[in-house]
Amino acid sequence: MKKIEEINKESVKKILSKKKIPEFFAGDTIKVGVRIFEGKRERIQYFEGVCIAKKKRDLNSSFTVRKISFGEGVERTFALFSPIIGSIKVIRSGNVKRAKLYYLRDRKGKSARITEKIKKSIGVDISEQSVEQESENTNLGSENQKNAEPQKEEVKKETLKKTVGKTELKKEKK
Repeated sequence: MKKIEEINKESVKKILSKKKIPEFFAGDTIKVGVRIFEGKRERIQYFEGVCIAKKKRDLNSSFTVRKISFGEGVERTFALFSPIIGSIKVIRSGNVKRAKLYYLRDRKGKSARITEKIKKSIGVDISEQSVEQESENTNLGSENQKNAEPQKEEVKKETLKKTVGKTELKKEKK
């Protein structure tokens, strides 16, 4: 016989094959599209706020979202794999050091803010620029390539001048 845990894992895989759930953590500002049934009609209402808690328990996973509505704090707990959740979008990532942010309940105004996590994608940006430069160089004729090389040297010289100027200013200030 199958254990309950195995059955839950299979059902989670089945749900994930149909629906894409983004990776988010506590501290992230998320926008949850909730399906609301009014009679025969169905509509999606968005609930946007800070995720203050996330529980990872296979099929029973849930997360809590908190927002301030008309000066009053409103929290809502959603089951992660529930059919009433239409979509989840991560608006911005928060830089926090805790898994549960219940301390936000007591705070108001600026003290309740969470700093944004800056995602470093330096490697991606550099590779994209190098690919663009290579494609430009292949499109240019041999004469244009000769002109492009001195321009690069001029840019390097300018950056060297700027850095030397900054170091000289620091020495003068001391």
